[in-house]
Amino acid sequence: MQFTLNGQATSLEVDPDRTLLDVLRNTLGLKASRLGCGLGQCGACTVILGDHAVTSCDTPMWSVAGKSVTTLEGLGTRDAPHPLQAAFIEEQALQCGYCTSGMLMRAAALLQRDPQPAESDIKAALEGNLCRCGVQNRVVRAVQKACA
Repeated sequence: MQFTLNGQATSLEVDPDRTLLDVLRNTLGLKASRLGCGLGQCGACTVILGDHAVTSCDTPMWSVAGKSVTTLEGLGTRDAPHPLQAAFIEEQALQCGYCTSGMLMRAAALLQRDPQPAESDIKAALEGNLCRCGVQNRVVRAVQKACA
C-alpha cells in the first residue's frame, strides 16, 4: 500500500482492513494520535486525510491508498511549530493533553479550507472532539489567534 505520510512517500505491506490508527502507532511508531473511544466519536485520533479531518481509529488502510495523511508529527516541529501549536501553547489550550493532538489536527484541516473562519465555524469544526478538562474556550481562542 502506497500513500504519503507527513509529506513523505510511504509504502507498507499491511492488512488493508487494519485501522490507520493501529498502523500509525504500532507499525510506524507515531504516537501523537491517541486511541480514545475506538468508535470515531471522541476525536483523540484525528488526522488529516487529503484536506479533511478524519478519525483514524475507524479509517481502514484501504481507504488511505494513494492519498496524503498528516499527523501531528507532520504539522510542525519543536524548532518551527505550526501557528496552531504556538497559539495552543500561548493560550494554554491544553490540560491533560490527551485530546490535544486531535483538536490541533481538526483545527488545521479547518484552516486549510478556511484561513479565516468565524468563531461559530471553529466551534462547529471542533464539535466532534471531546475534552474532559474543559479547555474548549481556550482552544477556540487559540484557533482564532492562529488565524490572526
